[in-house]
Amino acid sequence: MDTPTISFHDSFKDPHAELWFGEPAGYTALPVDALLPAPDSPDADKLRASVAPFLDSLPDEMVRQQFIAQFAYGQRLVAALCDIGTVHCSIGLHRDDVEDRGADIGPPLLSLFTISWHDTKPAPRGVTAARAVTATGNHAHIEFLELSCGPAAFSETMLTASADSDLSQQPLLQIHAHLPHPDCKRLAVLTVSTTAVSRREEYREILRQIAGTVSFTNPLEAEPGDDID
Repeated sequence: MDTPTISFHDSFKDPHAELWFGEPAGYTALPVDALLPAPDSPDADKLRASVAPFLDSLPDEMVRQQFIAQFAYGQRLVAALCDIGTVHCSIGLHRDDVEDRGADIGPPLLSLFTISWHDTKPAPRGVTAARAVTATGNHAHIEFLELSCGPAAFSETMLTASADSDLSQQPLLQIHAHLPHPDCKRLAVLTVSTTAVSRREEYREILRQIAGTVSFTNPLEAEPGDDID
């Protein structure tokens, strides 16, 4: 799996953003707000209008109802992410071109990249970063780094769905970057999740690259005295 090139995310153009970052090629952002419009709102009408041509192209009513059910399930998953403070979500699709002995190029690799905000007790940023990975015992591969945006703690967790769940039973690797905000009252958590556990090294590098681009102040904002074209 080639390490993707980082490009500026649309957050760089948003003067009201609270966090600016670059995102790798191969990741496609989900339009979270558009997927979860308020009922009977103009945004809900826009969503229905966007989906209508696809529904009309399906072969019969049964297939249409199956798609609607899957779409609604996806909306519930996105809503669950938003409920825990997620403000950004991207789906990653990359080619598995890492050479393994005796193996050809593997299937496409899927991952999910999210950014979430968590309120924290007021504390120095280094303390907040340390607490994020030591408060529970389920974090592994812990690293502390000083990034351009400040102190950061990296860690990994492994999740497996319960046997009675309808979710996949494949182990889910989650690689986290915990970045305390300069106000010392909240924490940005960047997470890459994937079932491609054997590619953890590559996903670690992807997350390190993303975290290295993060800024809590607008990096494109003109400095005092700078000319603005």
